[in-house]
Amino acid sequence: MTHTPRFRVRPPAGWINDPNGPFRWRDRHHLFFQYNPDSPIHTDIHWGHASSRDLVRWDHHPVALAPAPGGPDEAGCWSGCVVDDAGTPTAVYTGIDHGHTGLGTICLARAADPDDELLTEWKPLPTPVVTGPPPGLDVVMFRDPFIFGFTDRRWALVGAGHADGTPSVLLYDCDDLADWRFAGVLLDGNDPVAAGAFGDKGAVGWECPQLYGTPGGDHVLLLSLWDGDPCSTGYLTGRLEADGEGGLGFVTRVGGRLDQGRDFYAPAVLQEPDRALLWGWSWEARPQEEVARAGWAGVLTAPRVVDVHPDGSLRVRPAPELELLRPAEPFVTAPGRTPLPGTYDLTVTAYGPTTVSLLRNSAGRELTVRVDPASGTVLLDRSAWPRTGREGSAPITVHVPKAPDLALRLLVDGSLLELFVAERAMVTERVYRRPGDIAELTVDGPGARVTGWAPDPRSPG
Repeated sequence: MTHTPRFRVRPPAGWINDPNGPFRWRDRHHLFFQYNPDSPIHTDIHWGHASSRDLVRWDHHPVALAPAPGGPDEAGCWSGCVVDDAGTPTAVYTGIDHGHTGLGTICLARAADPDDELLTEWKPLPTPVVTGPPPGLDVVMFRDPFIFGFTDRRWALVGAGHADGTPSVLLYDCDDLADWRFAGVLLDGNDPVAAGAFGDKGAVGWECPQLYGTPGGDHVLLLSLWDGDPCSTGYLTGRLEADGEGGLGFVTRVGGRLDQGRDFYAPAVLQEPDRALLWGWSWEARPQEEVARAGWAGVLTAPRVVDVHPDGSLRVRPAPELELLRPAEPFVTAPGRTPLPGTYDLTVTAYGPTTVSLLRNSAGRELTVRVDPASGTVLLDRSAWPRTGREGSAPITVHVPKAPDLALRLLVDGSLLELFVAERAMVTERVYRRPGDIAELTVDGPGARVTGWAPDPRSPG
């Protein structure tokens, strides 16, 4: 099927949403994810599990976590993270019961055999370490723990929303994973930088808070904006500082939209010694009846390396390991009319106004990326391939600094399209080919350079 991604993390059937707990253990990267193995709908959420030695070839493992009847996670094992707790990989996740109304508990599960590099068996603890939000804050949304180290201690972020409509990130001291202490509100939607970056999105809760450090000493806070449904994703660059009262504060510098596309949410980050890796969830943007016929829904994105530029804005690029999928010879090395495979890795450098066409329908309308280095704009127009969802199918315009040239990279895997612009922006969209569509590349621009590879079928993800 041309819709089905072949090289990204996706179980063969069922529902997948948030990536959870990216974790490095015994020379393997582990990636967990929200998963309903029985149906392509969001219910009865487990933790699925895959691992890889190279970030491109993924082995799927048995379900890591499953709802326990009568337990704190009886209605679902929702999002969280995985940490090394004194040599034992430990999942820290949101447990949801049948009457949760948006308020989760914080639960732990430990790897049964830390010497097993595949980490195929997990043992949940029967009692939550946090049974609900702290009193006195009128919290109506509470979920998605994320653990990080700072000032020689271990801390946790939890996504929250308050009854008055203010989103926030709550902070806990959890140096001992069995003993959590509420340490205050790290940041909320009244922060001027956050309000300026996200205010028009109308979020009433911040889900899936994630944090990574940069070589320059800054930190980047990633947030998924929730307004009763998933809304958008954003980032805030700033610095963590001790607040003098046993907690921390986040002093914001700049903020913006994390992914400019319409089909990306709930990113999870892995802080490695020399970089930070990020995965996101790309949901389906096709009618539910098509999803039901296919029997699967959702896919995780390619891993992305994230950092910040000197001006504090997001820096992002595909993980270099993805080049392992490139065969020795590209299928295209110059502008012209070239058939496109169902999966490809394409680089384009534009030196003037340039149009990159990727798909043509029976009426002759095209899926295009239009680039203008002099104005610093990139426009993705997929209006001839309308999508479901409240944001519609209008063209997306990305703004980057003006320059003599502008580099793009496109990763297309079935229906998943990931566009990277000059290491400054990323756009994730789902585009579903229809009968009669012609996948054909044309690049029209003065002196434009283009190279494309079809991933080696002998190295499936």
